[in-house]
Amino acid sequence: MVIKKLRSKRHILFAMVFFIMAILLTSCRRYEPAALDPDYDGETVPETTAIEVSTAASEAQADEGGGQYAEEETEAEPIEEPDNRTPVKVKGIYLASKPLGNESFMSTFWDNMDDTELNAVVIDIKDDYGRITYDMQNVPMVDELGAVSADIDDLPALMEQFKEHGIYTIARIVSMRDPYIGEVKPEWCLTNPDGTIYKDNSGYTWINPYKTEYWDYLVSIAKQCARDGFDEIQFDYIRFCTDRGANDCVFDEEETRGRDKISIITEAVQYLYDNIREEDVYISCDVFGTIIGSSIDARSVGQDYAQLASIVDYMCPMIYPSHYAAGNFGLDMPDKHPYESISGALKNSRSVLQRSASDSGRQAGVRPWLQAFTASWLGSGNYIEYDAEAVRQQIQAVYDAGYDEWILWSASVSYDYDGLLSPEEAEEEYEHILESRAALPPEETALTPEETFPSELSDALENGDLSAEDKAILEQDGPIITYE
Repeated sequence: MVIKKLRSKRHILFAMVFFIMAILLTSCRRYEPAALDPDYDGETVPETTAIEVSTAASEAQADEGGGQYAEEETEAEPIEEPDNRTPVKVKGIYLASKPLGNESFMSTFWDNMDDTELNAVVIDIKDDYGRITYDMQNVPMVDELGAVSADIDDLPALMEQFKEHGIYTIARIVSMRDPYIGEVKPEWCLTNPDGTIYKDNSGYTWINPYKTEYWDYLVSIAKQCARDGFDEIQFDYIRFCTDRGANDCVFDEEETRGRDKISIITEAVQYLYDNIREEDVYISCDVFGTIIGSSIDARSVGQDYAQLASIVDYMCPMIYPSHYAAGNFGLDMPDKHPYESISGALKNSRSVLQRSASDSGRQAGVRPWLQAFTASWLGSGNYIEYDAEAVRQQIQAVYDAGYDEWILWSASVSYDYDGLLSPEEAEEEYEHILESRAALPPEETALTPEETFPSELSDALENGDLSAEDKAILEQDGPIITYE
């Protein structure tokens, strides 16, 4: 009787959750670089434009309480790593490729990099249009596809300037969204049931992740970036499309071979890492912030936070407060609470990675993307101006969560540098952070029953016991952790 009651209650709960999620499916927007527009003249910093990506707003809320400082270290498995990599505690900003050719913009840029704590840049190399932004040489697949656009006139000279200013360079490679490949290699793209090429809400084509030959194309681009002087390769859009109609796309069973979205994306990232790590560069992966606490979102885009963290060197979750729906982290509107939103997201990150630490011999560092834009599209009363203070609050939340690195995202590459410290101030601040962390007691990493065992299940059980059949039902959405 108890089993039937549990199964019935659980099935009803699952049905209600999925029904509500179908209704409340929200549109998360990562604001993409308007400076990438083909009509951009390079003289002015353009206004922000939005490219929508839909995902379920089902992020698990963080428990109330302050951030944790102490970073848990896990013992690395014996894996052969490059010998010439030098880790840097990155404090970076995103730069689109076209403003790099604007003399006035770059003059101000160099001053701001020298005068603030910033020490890193993320530059578009394979951009959102699928084009290579500099004259990449000796890459047969790039030549064959004619993918070079060369917005950056003289990359060697630019890289030399970056090194002179002590700036760590990260090459951003937009992966599975590729409008250009849709024109020259449509057989690599997602297709509709009628055989036509699928296009997202913005009219862009996406790569079918099961097309493993495309992985070699990404590898060839990344390797050349490493040889041309970049310190790190960052893969963005390394996921499935979630826009309207994407779930209807068809896949060849001979290619999928029973692999689901998470399996193939994980396999792709492992392949990229294995084939690039010999180039003496670090490898990072951008992921949706919501996958950290939502298995629904993780399955939708194919990104499993813990699994990917066991492969790459750095995880870069996009935890912009504007991307979280009302109610996340116990907040009325997360965008209006920059510190609390970042703190909640990174608390989830720590929890997920600590739970998986024993399953993997190595684990990536966490370097979140922070919001440096104002989300006015949320409507009056639902957002705040992301000025210097809001940016600083997010940075403080990163430190309070026990992490040291961050990158600011502004699609219009317009940053409020007043929210940043001078190099001397940042060094003094970091010494204080280390002292504060050292003074804290050891962090409690054990899971509590309240975190892992839903109350509605406890109410349905007698003596807290689960049968094997009931466990099988419950484990469909993740592992069940019980306590003696």
